[in-house]
Amino acid sequence: MMTSYPVLAAWAFAAGALIPVMGSLNGRLARELGGAPAAAVVLFMVALVAMAGLFFVLRQSVPAAAQFSAAPGTLYLGGLIVAFYVISVTVLIPIFGVGNTILFAMTAQILMSAAMDHFGLFGAAIRPVSPMRLGGILLMLVGLFVAQISVTRVN
Repeated sequence: MMTSYPVLAAWAFAAGALIPVMGSLNGRLARELGGAPAAAVVLFMVALVAMAGLFFVLRQSVPAAAQFSAAPGTLYLGGLIVAFYVISVTVLIPIFGVGNTILFAMTAQILMSAAMDHFGLFGAAIRPVSPMRLGGILLMLVGLFVAQISVTRVN
């Protein structure tokens, strides 16, 4: 799947923009359903139906059982990570706020992404963090914190 940089960037931007929306909606759903685990289960059920639909629309072939067992078990940890993230934002956003929750999540994502690129962690392609890139990362982090501090001081 080869596509242009602007298309990929827009797709990544849209995915990132929807993360706080998902967290906020799921936090509200948790209140309606009586708890974060129930809301997370509903979220994953809806996601499963959506992905199964996409799977069949794209006419993907079902992997053989041997393919599932041949894959290293650590590759399935992504499911646990997404479950941890979903339950975390579902609990945190109503208590800690959308801005605070996403601020700390984004900070961690930026730092972990740089470390993964720099060291090739988890199979990522190695893209060393140059001094200019490090400066850009620090600038983003300072911007995140300044934006959040300015909101909390006004209120």
